[in-house]
Amino acid sequence: QVVLVESGGGLVQAGGSLRLSCVASGRTFSDYAMGWFRQAPGKEREFVAAINWSGERPLYADSVKGRFTISRDNAKDTVILQMNSLKPEDTAVYFCAGASADWVSPRRDRYAYWGQGTQVTVSS
Repeated sequence: QVVLVESGGGLVQAGGSLRLSCVASGRTFSDYAMGWFRQAPGKEREFVAAINWSGERPLYADSVKGRFTISRDNAKDTVILQMNSLKPEDTAVYFCAGASADWVSPRRDRYAYWGQGTQVTVSS
């Protein structure tokens, strides 16, 4: 059974930074792409960033490009989302997602495994 556990959420002022981590277990981590999505109250879950198995092909939503960085450490089965210059509109529950293959995609249906989510709140 694949399990994804996020950590690192919290409350931060606008302009601040947070670092989210996701630890995976239950399968060979380095074989699959990983992603981050977020869901704000009353809104659909949306793509934030994704990365292929080697970490060489990141993909970002336009809304976070230049502010967020996704990376992974295959030796530690961990994917990281470094979030800088945070804005109030970044407030959401952030979910780690594991793809069912090594495809980097913004589509939710490409991801077979999901974490429970971690709350990020950015105050103005």
